[in-house]
Formats: sequence, C-alpha cells, structure tokens
Amino acid sequence: MNISQSTLADINDIFTLYDAATAYQKTVNNKSWSGFDRALIEKEINENRHYKIMEGNEMASTFVVTFEDPVIWDNSDQDKAIYLHRIATDPNYRGRSYIKKIIEWSKSLAKERDIDFIRMDTHSGNDRLNSYYIRSGFVHKGIRDIEWTSDLPEHYKTGPFSLFEMKI
Repeated sequence: MNISQSTLADINDIFTLYDAATAYQKTVNNKSWSGFDRALIEKEINENRHYKIMEGNEMASTFVVTFEDPVIWDNSDQDKAIYLHRIATDPNYRGRSYIKKIIEWSKSLAKERDIDFIRMDTHSGNDRLNSYYIRSGFVHKGIRDIEWTSDLPEHYKTGPFSLFEMKI
C-alpha cells in the first residue's frame, strides 16, 4: 500500500472510484454523491490536495484534504485542522480499513504541520458509516445543515450532515 498525490493522469480512475462509491451509497442510504465537476478534481490535484492509495498498480482508494473548511465548519479559521473529503474505495478493496490508514497518514501530516484536529463530514442518516467513524476514533460533533455555495459539490444541497472530529 502506498499513499501519494494524485496526478491529472489519474482522473479517469478517480471518477471510476467516485461512480462506484456513489452506487454503493445508494444501496445503504437515501442520500448519495451527485457527481463531481472535472474542473474541481483537476483544481484539487493541481493544488496537491488530492491523494490516492495504490495497491500495486491499482488505485484502491482516493481522498482529498484541505486545511480550512469555513462553509462546513464555522470555526475553521480558529483551529488548525486537516479536513478529509471524498474518501472513495474500489469495491474490490472494501473492508481493508483504508479509513484507518488515512487517519494514520493524516496524523503524521498533522504532526509535521503542528495541526490539532482531523475533521470530516458525511451525510447524516447512514448510521453504519457514522458508527464506523466513531469506532475509528472520531467524535461525533453534531448534525448541521450546510448552506450550499457554488464552491461545494452538488451533494451538499441535500443535508443535513454529520460532523466528526479527532483531536491529535
């Protein structure tokens, strides 16, 4: 397993993972991702914020980081945090605890950058996923309706969202 930055050459594989994750979301919850704008993914890659987990030559998972998230987290300008977004795993690699590996990777990055928290959000209502995040060490910080802006992907139009935080 290797975590590295995504490249523009990875875009088709990233969208394949997003499509598979969206299809899976629809089987376990009444809310799912609504597709993503290619320009957004290209921007994240160009900003060195988009990552992939490789198993040999196969992309097993992908995720995005940011270091501020004011639309979703009201106090993001006051706290030093890593915000994890859009974790998607190839169905053939589900069950291999990639979220825990992403957490360990995030903790290392947080220590390098003197960051205090790892945060993430997800649609509310998926109790199984929310419980998994709690078992992985996150604290549920509440449920929040998020006012959609054009900076956010379409699925943020359908809230509410559960917020999770882990103190480093």
